[in-house]
Amino acid sequence: MGEDLYYYNLCIMCLIFLFSMVSLLKDFVESEFFLIDGDSLFITCVSNVNFKKGQTLHFFYIVEQFLHDFIQKEAKFVIVFFKDAENMYFSYPELQALRMILIQHLEHNTDVTIHTEFSNCLSPEWEIFLQQCYPYFLIVSERGITPCQTDFLNIFIIHALQKKISIVQPSGIESDVLRIYGYCASSCYSHRLFFEMVKYFQKSQGTGIFLYGHLKLNLGDMQKEIHQTLSLLQNLWPEGADIRSVVCSISCSVTLKLYKKICYKSQWGVDLKKPPTLKEAADLCRMLCLTVVLLQRLPLFQRAKSRIITHVWDSTLSPFLRTLKKCEFFILKQLEARNNWNVNFTGLPDLTDNILWKNIAYYYEIEYSRGLNLELGDTLMQECLKLWNTVLLLSGDGDLGGLIPLRTTSRPFLTQKQTSPGGSNQEIHKSGLIPLKAEIIEEYAGDIMSELPFLSSDDPAVLSLSKKREFDELTHWHSARPLSDDFERTRCSSDAKSKDAKGRWEIQKLHHFYHVFGKSLIGSNRSVRIVQERALPPPENSSGKKKRKHQTNAEKFIEENQKRQLAKLEKREEERWNNLSLYIEKEIKESPKSGIKRLEDFLQICPVKSVRFTAEMVGMDACFKLWMEYCLKTEAESRDISIIINLMKRIHIIHEKYSELLQNTHRQKLAKYLRYIGFDNLAHSLYPQVDSDGIWRWKDISKYSVHMGAARFQLTYMGPYLFREERSDPDPRVQHFIPDTWQRELLDVVDNNESAVIVAPTSSGKTYASYYCMEKILREGNEGVVVYVAPTKALVNQVVGTVCNLFTKALPKGLVVCGTFTRDYRHDALNCQILVTVPQCLEILLLSPHNQKWVKRMRYVIFDEVHCLGGEIGAEVWEHLLVMIRCPFLALSATISNPEHLTEWLVLIKRYWQHVESTMENSGSSQNALKASKKQQRKRIEKSSHIVRLVWYKERYNDLEKYVCSLKDNDFLIEHYHPCAALTVNHIEKYGIPLDLGFSPRESILLYDAMVHVWPEWPRMQELEPEEFSCFKNKVVIMRADAKKYEEELKKEVIHWTQLDRTKVLKDKWFNLIWQIIWAFQTLMKILRRLRGTRQCYKLHSLLRRGIGYHHGSMEYEERQVVEMLFRLKHIKVVTATSTLALGINMPCKSVVFMEDSVFLDALNFRQMSGRAGRRGEDLIGNVFFYDIPLPKIQRLLKSNVPKLKGQFPLSISLVLRLMLLVAKANDKEDAKAKALSVLQHSLMSFKRPKIECMLKFYFIYSLQFLVTEGYLNEECVPIGYAGLVSHLHYHEPANFVLVSLLVKGLFHKLCIPISIDGRKTFSEDVMETLVVVLANLFGRRYLPPCVENFKKKFSLSKVTLDDLPKDFAAVVEEHNNRMQGNFGSFLLTISKLADMRKEYQLPLSEIDFSGKECEDSELVSHLMPGAESRTAVSPFACLSNITDQDLFDINVVNDAMLQTINLNVKNIPLLCLNKYDKTGRKCPLNAYALNFYKHGSLLALTLDNWYDLFYFNILLDICVFV
Repeated sequence: MGEDLYYYNLCIMCLIFLFSMVSLLKDFVESEFFLIDGDSLFITCVSNVNFKKGQTLHFFYIVEQFLHDFIQKEAKFVIVFFKDAENMYFSYPELQALRMILIQHLEHNTDVTIHTEFSNCLSPEWEIFLQQCYPYFLIVSERGITPCQTDFLNIFIIHALQKKISIVQPSGIESDVLRIYGYCASSCYSHRLFFEMVKYFQKSQGTGIFLYGHLKLNLGDMQKEIHQTLSLLQNLWPEGADIRSVVCSISCSVTLKLYKKICYKSQWGVDLKKPPTLKEAADLCRMLCLTVVLLQRLPLFQRAKSRIITHVWDSTLSPFLRTLKKCEFFILKQLEARNNWNVNFTGLPDLTDNILWKNIAYYYEIEYSRGLNLELGDTLMQECLKLWNTVLLLSGDGDLGGLIPLRTTSRPFLTQKQTSPGGSNQEIHKSGLIPLKAEIIEEYAGDIMSELPFLSSDDPAVLSLSKKREFDELTHWHSARPLSDDFERTRCSSDAKSKDAKGRWEIQKLHHFYHVFGKSLIGSNRSVRIVQERALPPPENSSGKKKRKHQTNAEKFIEENQKRQLAKLEKREEERWNNLSLYIEKEIKESPKSGIKRLEDFLQICPVKSVRFTAEMVGMDACFKLWMEYCLKTEAESRDISIIINLMKRIHIIHEKYSELLQNTHRQKLAKYLRYIGFDNLAHSLYPQVDSDGIWRWKDISKYSVHMGAARFQLTYMGPYLFREERSDPDPRVQHFIPDTWQRELLDVVDNNESAVIVAPTSSGKTYASYYCMEKILREGNEGVVVYVAPTKALVNQVVGTVCNLFTKALPKGLVVCGTFTRDYRHDALNCQILVTVPQCLEILLLSPHNQKWVKRMRYVIFDEVHCLGGEIGAEVWEHLLVMIRCPFLALSATISNPEHLTEWLVLIKRYWQHVESTMENSGSSQNALKASKKQQRKRIEKSSHIVRLVWYKERYNDLEKYVCSLKDNDFLIEHYHPCAALTVNHIEKYGIPLDLGFSPRESILLYDAMVHVWPEWPRMQELEPEEFSCFKNKVVIMRADAKKYEEELKKEVIHWTQLDRTKVLKDKWFNLIWQIIWAFQTLMKILRRLRGTRQCYKLHSLLRRGIGYHHGSMEYEERQVVEMLFRLKHIKVVTATSTLALGINMPCKSVVFMEDSVFLDALNFRQMSGRAGRRGEDLIGNVFFYDIPLPKIQRLLKSNVPKLKGQFPLSISLVLRLMLLVAKANDKEDAKAKALSVLQHSLMSFKRPKIECMLKFYFIYSLQFLVTEGYLNEECVPIGYAGLVSHLHYHEPANFVLVSLLVKGLFHKLCIPISIDGRKTFSEDVMETLVVVLANLFGRRYLPPCVENFKKKFSLSKVTLDDLPKDFAAVVEEHNNRMQGNFGSFLLTISKLADMRKEYQLPLSEIDFSGKECEDSELVSHLMPGAESRTAVSPFACLSNITDQDLFDINVVNDAMLQTINLNVKNIPLLCLNKYDKTGRKCPLNAYALNFYKHGSLLALTLDNWYDLFYFNILLDICVFV
């Protein structure tokens, strides 16, 4: 056993460095079902640093806040309490009782599902449960209260990892407005090899506890007494008894009864402190009864005013108090088993209040003895008397005395404890705010200014403000060198303005690469040459197009010549077909598959319709003859159904595409074939005379029948071939295909200069509108600019390659068609007409005061993958862009479930800009006639541009069918998985059927058959029978739209069934992660040269030559590009990838395989990657395979709904400073102010939520106050001092402000003192290492879980945890934090009035209300709860643990203490924590990856010791460059 424990301890140590902070809840939250270990939840909450022992109600507030945060974000979870874990608390009765209270509270007062039936993680029942539900992850602590519990939890962790379940630590969980983050470790191969543990922890509880010395309390006797007393009390209070009264009366009576027996038997030893006498114990119980009565009668807002005392219970009382808690535990346990007593469990979370009990004891022990005699009040006295009399009755001891006096003995129960004051040492900021003068403040926050206290202009605090010079963006912050903005500081690789030969060569090389890269994306024959000022052709129904009645002679000549050419072509094609037809017929007979392939190849290239018709008829005849031959063979030989499929395919094509060429003889032949294969109804529908024609009446043709209805056959076997209702009329605006109706709507949007939110599935063709928009702007002139915003650099390069291949245009010297701007590089960014960029870079341009002239050239902005608006990183930047742009936009996405809400928000923004423009026009001076005319033209165009349309297309071009792969008895099985099998009654009732959960026609038939099987008397069975369904009946060609109508009817029935009878839900069983994809290329060696110089080129090169590739985030950019190109050009056939292919990368394939499970396989990545399957124009259907993924996970992936966009917290101090910089320094002040106001007023988070809008206004005001007091703005809100440096480093907030503080103090100058070596100045190694430590503490901070501190000694060479800042640097950071805490502590006090106080007095999850009428007739209550401390901005539940407003200045307290309904998170307060602690008070060290790399230069050490993902390697490089 010892070796096993040693081994799993090693596993836990290795596991620590697998932990990384990840988002636990993605956008598709319904899919992510997870488990919470109840004991880990209990340990985490009871160890919370802000929780005071004995404050039960505060404990439950912490628990419910933790769970409510998950539920509010629509998470699905269950909580598991193992039976054996109860044994771990045997020596801690107060925790054992509290754990039991938690279990019963969750069961009785909440809707949370909990499981208590499992013994431990090794039980067979637990194994079955895991197989049935398969959680996304397990929240479990790695540390217990005792070493034994720690071992128990660590075994649980290793067992879960062995089952391929990811682990999350509860103590490190953090949250923001949209998401919850935690330290997560995924299973690896070594975990699956380990686990053969004996059931070490299945031991029984002890039989007794020692109280004083050798005296032992028999727990068996206690349980017998409790059982008898419970029965007695049930007779006294048969109905509706309050759980607090029940527990108090029984625990007091049983404890006193048992204590009396012990006292009579005992002879106390001389070495022991004297325990309390029976009368002293009775005094304690009387005060406990009064405490319980106060809990029942006093509202929470009154109890929150309780005074703070520093006394604790005397140590001699501890055994007696432990006995009370042990009684509580057994009472609750027996109540759980007693089903015939209706007890009110509502008061369970407020069972005890230790501080109130001590307060009462303090009053009677100290103040009452000094002569302070206060009335309790009649009501409270009566209730307390009733409770104490019950105790006396149950104990059967009248010698204990009555209720009054409450205290009959004089022994001290309390002792003074020397405690350091909690919270921050800062005083609450009560002075006023500095008055500021700026128009933007009045326009945005003028309505709340009257509610804030402001100082007078002659106040010393105002006069002492720093008078720094105005920041002018002309010179560098530490020298006189010219200063550029973020745009200029981005590396310019090359552009069209390059004058040197090397620069021109670089740009030629770049364009050549984009040409090769783009050809892999769109082919080589799609280029469009743009002729300036030539408008795109209007659609056919345009009113501007007029037909002339008479043709000219030239036109007649051209028409006749075309007819002659067409006749020649027709003759030539007929000859070609005559030469091929016999050979094709013969090949179809010998090898049907290759013969049909050769026929379809001919049909694809044949331009003459009549010849194609002839070929189709020949193909149909050949297929029919082949079928007859097959049917005449012996029954033992199976029929090849593909022959009938090809026959029906030919009939469909002939009937639909050549209907004008069909004659009666042709129809008769089609009808004959249909009748032979058993489709009599179709034969009659096509050729009614078929019934009267007796040619084959005498023949027995039943042997040729497929023995299946025509509709059923078409849906079952011909789903991929069903025709779509496609338009046949070409659109002159589109050259290469005929657009669908919804695509034409997109083109109309662009033609009308409107905006649109476009939601359509992957590969549906929505991106085409983007390139049409680009072409339109290119044709209009040389001034207009289209900006394409892509979420990743990989997608940026893909779009640039496409644009460079699509468009060529003759432009004046220095201008180009396409440019790029990312954080790493840029070329031709401001001298192009199509700029492809990432959101952060476009934000730089929009907020740059000196680039506003270029901003006004923007004619359209295209946002690709706009659902990133709800993403984890950078979501607020997408929001800023949408609210700042004035021009029209196209917002594209495949995964938004609430596009109406998004569109409504965007419409509001466009109305704002419409109002701004009309105001600006009306305020201008009068213009001359010519300018007025131009203005009217411009006004007419811009008026239409304020329209925002929603274009929502829900149908995929190709169906996706899912398959589950598995191994069974060494056989590899691939089985079809029906999407409906993922649905459950509960899911359908709560969420409905997901919008994008579609069925193929075959799956619709399978669903119908299953429904008939489940309910043979189903009323709509006949109506939805395929042969009788209205859209199918007697229809020769069933269209895809007909199949979709059938699918929708079946879905409606499924929903209807769940409302009728829950037993009629269809449930199937089946299996999900990583990607395999199939693709190709031509010029292999030319592309492989790009791998030269990359780290892994030899490995990748070897695989690529074999047609295999891989794709992940840690690869170099050139390597990923080569894989993408070779796959698209069909040289490599298989690609194994991670989620790097999820966001819009153009790599379509036929099949996608998800292999193994991972925490990163969420429904968003599943949808994005599975959407790649089924190439439009190449594949009739897409295939998705799941291998080695549990069935429950597959079900959740399929049934999850697409996400809703909700909006992030939109503001930061750095953003406020950047907005002020824009307003102050832009050439067009009015336009800049309008942009800033749009950002402030139109956040998605505050849309239709006025309280949040008000809170954001206060945040804005206090941000300005901080910027003014720190010297970044003056009183007119004009940037001064180091404003430029801070705004440049805005994405590093709060490190940007701390860096300036360090610079101002001159600490870098003191540190970086050079030394002279051989006459050359340099810096010592110690100086450089210290500098790296300082910068690593500021930038690129990544935390490790607290448990890493236990294993520091295991790493002798690598530096894993980062050293603390040097003392002088740390002092400056601490000073900065104090100023920030003071400012935002005052902010929290100010916005506390926005809280919903009705909800503040309710527990977050159970919503148990603790408000009520204040008790005013009790002098004692008024004395105990005077409200002397300020607690206006603190949760009343937190007040029970003596937390006050003063604690709001402590960053480790804020999240737990502040009011829950003000919608603010501590992450929105820009503090740079020198020491970060988890919820239990353990320090989270910083990862020393930067220092480790600086010292050793080893990437291997980073990945193994620091567990650093090379995907983030650019952060490290940024730091090194900065050094």
